[in-house]
Order: sequence, then structure tokens, then C-alpha cells
Amino acid sequence: MKKLVYPVMLACTLLAAGCGTFGGDRKDGDNRTAGAVVDDALITSKVKAALLKDPDISGFKINVDTAKGVVSLKGEVKTLALRRKAESIASGVEGVRKVDNQLIITG
Repeated sequence: MKKLVYPVMLACTLLAAGCGTFGGDRKDGDNRTAGAVVDDALITSKVKAALLKDPDISGFKINVDTAKGVVSLKGEVKTLALRRKAESIASGVEGVRKVDNQLIITG
């Protein structure tokens, strides 16, 4: 499992960095620098990897997005305890300023 985490982390970082618009006037008003976008992509990758490492949480069912250090979690978990655990894992990652937990309990 550990061998899978690092390639997933790298792929997420590259994908997220490649999807960003650097500078310029964006319609959504997000004019982050390239460095800020890369920082957010790295946070996203670290959170996703931490969720994938946890044996109780199905990390593949959780979408992670980061903007300005605020991590959004979307997807499904089976219990309230797992919802809280996912939030705790995300908030423990270096660089995370806040977690917006939108996980749905399917229990």
C-alpha cells in the first residue's frame, strides 16, 4: 500500500498544478500566484494520501480540493465517526488552515 501512496500523491500534485490558471483575470476572482496553486496542490496530495493510508476510510470515495489552505472534503463515508476521522486526518496535514467537511454519511 505504501508503494501506491507516493505515485498517487505525485500524480495528484501534477494534475492539480496543471489545471490551475496562473495570474491573469479569472472569472471566479481567484488570482493566486503559481506558488500558491502549487502549495494548494501539494496540500491536496498530502491529504488524499493520508486518507488512502487509513484502513478505515475509503479514500477513493472522498474528493479533496484545496484553495488558500482551506481543504474541502466531498464524498461518502459510512458513519459519523468516519466523517470526523477524515476531518481530523485532513486537519493534521501541514499547511491546512481549515477543513470544510461536506462528507455525506451513507450508513
